[in-house]
Amino acid sequence: MENIIEENKVASAEGKVDFAFVIKVTLVAALGGLLFGYDTAVISGAIGSLQTFFSLTAAEKGFAASSALIGCIIGAAVAGKMATSLGRKKSLIIAGVLFTISAFGSAIPDAFTTFIIYRIIGGIGVGIASMLSPMYIAEIAPSEYRGRLVSCNQFAIIFGMLVVYFVNYFIAGQGDTSWNDSTGWRWMFASECIPALSFTFLLFLVPESPRWLAMKGRDEEAAGILNHISETPTTSLNDIKLSIASDNNQEKASVFKQPYLFIVFVGVALSVFQQVTGINVFLYYAPEIFKKIGGGNTDTALLQTIVVGAVNLLFTVVAIFSVDRFGRKPLMIIGSAGMGICITAIGTAAYFQNTDVWLLVFVLGYIACFALSLGPIVWVLLSEIMPNQIRGVGLSIAVAAQWIFNFIVSQTFPMMMDNQYLFDNFHGGVPFWVYGSMCLVTILFVWKYVPETKGKTLEEMETLFIDKK
Repeated sequence: MENIIEENKVASAEGKVDFAFVIKVTLVAALGGLLFGYDTAVISGAIGSLQTFFSLTAAEKGFAASSALIGCIIGAAVAGKMATSLGRKKSLIIAGVLFTISAFGSAIPDAFTTFIIYRIIGGIGVGIASMLSPMYIAEIAPSEYRGRLVSCNQFAIIFGMLVVYFVNYFIAGQGDTSWNDSTGWRWMFASECIPALSFTFLLFLVPESPRWLAMKGRDEEAAGILNHISETPTTSLNDIKLSIASDNNQEKASVFKQPYLFIVFVGVALSVFQQVTGINVFLYYAPEIFKKIGGGNTDTALLQTIVVGAVNLLFTVVAIFSVDRFGRKPLMIIGSAGMGICITAIGTAAYFQNTDVWLLVFVLGYIACFALSLGPIVWVLLSEIMPNQIRGVGLSIAVAAQWIFNFIVSQTFPMMMDNQYLFDNFHGGVPFWVYGSMCLVTILFVWKYVPETKGKTLEEMETLFIDKK
C-alpha cells in the first residue's frame, strides 16, 4: 500500500487520467464480481446430484439452491458499515477469505445441514462483494467512463458464471451419473478455491478508495490516487470534501429522511425488479428447466446452459460499450420490454408444450435483453445514485433487498414447477407469466422515477433525484 501511495504522489502533473492504473484496479475489483457469479451459478450443475445425494424434497431442493442467499442478505446488510469503518479494500479482502472457506467447506460435507452452513458463509462473501465491488469501481472511475467500468463488474459476474458452466460440464464428464451424485458435485464446489485465493491475494496490490480516504481525513493519500484517475485532481478532491462537509453540516443524515429516503426507495425498487423479473431462475435452474420442460438429458441440458452463459456474456459486452453512449434509462426500458416479451413467450410455449426449439430461442432472447439492461445497468445506477453521506448504508439496504427477493424467487420457483395442479394444468407456464408481468411494472417505474445519470459526477447525483420526486 505504501508503495502505491508513493507512486501516486509522483503521478503526472499534466492532469491526464492514468487509464492503465484505472483498468488494473477495475480488473482486480471485478474479480469480486467473478466470484459472485461463480459462487451463485456453481449450484446449477450440482443441484440434481445434491437432490439425489441428500434425498431432498422439492422445498429442500429450493433451499439448497437459495440457502447461500441468506448469507448474501447478511453480507449486504453488514457491508455498508464495514465499508465505512474498515474501508472498501479491507472489506473486500474479508469477502475473499469467506469465498475460500465456503469453497472448501461446501465440497466436504456428508450432512445436508453442514452443506447449508458453508453455502451461507459463501453467501456472506457474495453479499459483501456484490455491494462493494461496483461501489469501489465507481469511486475509482472517471465520471465519463464510469458506466462502462462499473459494467465490467457485471461482465465479470457473467464471465464467472460461464466459467463455472464449463467447469461443471467438464467435471460431470469425468464419470457416470452415480459418480456425479457421490463425488462430482464436490469437485464443482471445490473448484472455486482457485479464483477465491487469487482475488484475496491481488487485493493487497490495489489502493483504497479516494472518497473513503477523504472521509477519514487522509487527504494526502486521497489526492495521490486522484492524480491517477482525474484530469483535475485538486478540484475533484475539493468537490468530495465539500460534499462530505455539506452532508455533515446538515441535520444528521438518515436514509429515512428526505432527500435520501426517495433515493434509497429508487435503489431498493431497482434491486427488487432485477430479481422478480426472473433472471436467477435461469441462472440457478437452467439445466433443470431444460430437462423439465425441454425434454433433454443432463449432458444436453448442461450444454444448453453453456450457450445461455455465452449469450449473457456477449450482450453484457454490448452493454459495456452502450451504457455511456445511449444512457442508462433507454437501455433499461428497451431491455425490460424485450425480457417481458421473451419470458411471456417461454411460459406460453411451455403451456402449449411446444418447446423443442422455441424454449432455447426465447431463453436466449430473454438473457440477451437482461444482459443489455437490468443486469449491468442496475448495478451502475446503484453505484452512482447514493450520496456520499449515506452511500454505505443506502447501498446495503438496496443490495440486501435484492438478495431477499432473489431468495424468494429462487425458493418459490421449484415449488411452483413441482406443484401438481399448476404443472398438470399449465405445464410450467405460470411462473414465467408472473415474471413477464413484472417486466411491465419495471418499464413503468423506470420511465417515471429514474432520471438519466450519464456523464454526471457522483457529487451531482443528489440534485437529479430531488428534481424527480
